[in-house]
Amino acid sequence: MLDVNTTPLIDVMLVLLVMLIITIPIQLHSVNLDMPPPSRNQPEKEPIVHEVFIDFDGTVSWDGVALAGLPAVEARLQEVAKEPDQSEVHIKPNKLVDYGAVAAVMASAQRLG
Repeated sequence: MLDVNTTPLIDVMLVLLVMLIITIPIQLHSVNLDMPPPSRNQPEKEPIVHEVFIDFDGTVSWDGVALAGLPAVEARLQEVAKEPDQSEVHIKPNKLVDYGAVAAVMASAQRLG
């Protein structure tokens, strides 16, 4: 009479069961977001887009016009923040620019709204 050794089969089944128990709770986690309802109303006019270019040497240009420094950038950002229909500001740094110059412009934009 031949007996089948079931010990390896039981070991494999236990390993699969443990893997199933560990992975199922990960798939069930969700993050509930309180999102506004979708709106089908299109804006009446397209927003004005200002492009802020930061050159490799840290020179900042606003819509192609070079600015004197960070205070001039902040003055422009304050003008944009005061508008009733706020414009978009796209910051486009050169890939060779020091990150400090980019971070200063981004921090000013965030601080000034």
